[in-house]
Amino acid sequence: MPPILHYGFRPFFFLAALYAGLAVPAWLVLYHTGVDLPGALEGTAWHAHEMLFGYLAAVIAGFILTAVPNWTGRLPLSGLPLAALVLLWAGGRAAMALVADPVLAMAIDLAFPAALAAAIWREVIVGKNWRNAPVAGMLTLFGLANAVHHMEGFGLVPEGLGTKLALAVIAMLIALIGGRIVPSFTRNWLVKQGKPRLPAPFGRPDKAALLVTAVAMLSWIALPQTQFAGIALLASGAHLAVRLLRWAGAASWREPIVLILHLGYGWLALSVLLLGCSVIWAFVPQSAAIHALTAGAVGTMTLGVMTRASLGHTGREIMADGWTLAIYAAVTLGALLRVAAALALDHHLLLLLTGGALWSASFLLFAARFAPILFRERQRS
Repeated sequence: MPPILHYGFRPFFFLAALYAGLAVPAWLVLYHTGVDLPGALEGTAWHAHEMLFGYLAAVIAGFILTAVPNWTGRLPLSGLPLAALVLLWAGGRAAMALVADPVLAMAIDLAFPAALAAAIWREVIVGKNWRNAPVAGMLTLFGLANAVHHMEGFGLVPEGLGTKLALAVIAMLIALIGGRIVPSFTRNWLVKQGKPRLPAPFGRPDKAALLVTAVAMLSWIALPQTQFAGIALLASGAHLAVRLLRWAGAASWREPIVLILHLGYGWLALSVLLLGCSVIWAFVPQSAAIHALTAGAVGTMTLGVMTRASLGHTGREIMADGWTLAIYAAVTLGALLRVAAALALDHHLLLLLTGGALWSASFLLFAARFAPILFRERQRS
């Protein structure tokens, strides 16, 4: 099999970056012109669905298919089974853009998350890796959120429920997995540099942050616009911020490929705080919080993980070059402008277009820079 099918991160990271880089400009054109695609969803709904269940689902697939062999000690999914999974993902994207029949589009689209969840659960069960069962459970919930999003179109569930469930799952995934990799990679780099201060080990503040965040996300779904949900979200954001401060991020400023992970987690804390503010105070727009989570936390964290994993798993030095610095700068500035567009009364369209262009450019830069790495054999040491 060609190198692109050796490991899950190779095809899915490339396709996720290419899709994110092209789908956002496509949505901006739809938004500006008022034209819809031939598919079952109108422009804004298509944009929300594809950013979550298209681009982000591909990143999650690439990450988890690469992590599972480390968790279980089993061989990775590769070759023809991986190619089949990629084709299911691509079929879902085509269906959502071109298939007008909502039932058929749903059937094609849901085939990928169902197959991915089944593959991951099989590895967890056969490998008896119960420690990571919660990750497989959240992956299943993310696929369920996709199904719920489709059901909204049939009037079977309240509008927006699928998006909320997906965002809550993503927030928990970043809180959980980010809570593992950010301090771990930071510790490794600081030890190599001989720095005296290291990230604090996992302890009660970390457990409290995860618990409070889970309660906050559940309350946001089940009890939206209530004082309890708002307070729980503010408490969650504060706990996440305190957790981040314990990881010695300031000491890693000289290594952007480490620092970007701290920025991504910082976006998560900020987005949950903004979400709490939007629930309690009506003058804070919820769209600012949503885009702090999606464009900010998700965009930054995914590119941080994608760049690092693509280098490390292909035998290359894990270090940010000029291209990678440009990727990080573009996604950060793009996210800032997108959140500002939601808050600004003036220049909304200019901020929206500029932020979207920069955010998309960061992913197209990743696709251009890392395609030669992802499509070639692993480097021999």
